[in-house]
Amino acid sequence: MAYEMDIPDSGQKAKIRNPWLVVLWSLVTLGIYHLVWWYRVNKELKAFGESRGYDLGRNPTNSLLALFPGFLIIVPPLVSYYRGTKRVQGAQALVGREPVNGWIALVLYLFIGIAFPAYLQVGLNGVWRQELSPAPGQDLPPQPNDDPMPPKLSDA
Repeated sequence: MAYEMDIPDSGQKAKIRNPWLVVLWSLVTLGIYHLVWWYRVNKELKAFGESRGYDLGRNPTNSLLALFPGFLIIVPPLVSYYRGTKRVQGAQALVGREPVNGWIALVLYLFIGIAFPAYLQVGLNGVWRQELSPAPGQDLPPQPNDDPMPPKLSDA
């Protein structure tokens, strides 16, 4: 489930998305959802950057066009993904969070390509949770469980 968050001073919203649903929907729709996701993420970053007086992208349409039909030339998607990762890192640095690791993003893109959008979405979710307030009529999104192990039950 996606939770909408208001981006102040922009009238736009950002979504906290389940990273693995981004992957699943991209697979089910044969990549069409990935294109939609990439456009929306870049649009959210642009609006967030403008609300903070920081450049986090100027034209999300160009980011989308670099993927499709840009993949025919091979280089534009690489540039778009590189710049998109830099934008996510910029948003995280802007709010004082540890940025996603560019090397991990590169390895994921090259070897486990479908995990790359999930990695970026996790980083964005942290920014949106920390800095934005829920849209009217929306609940506060649940915090992810940072502890991978469930608590132990005592015998007492």
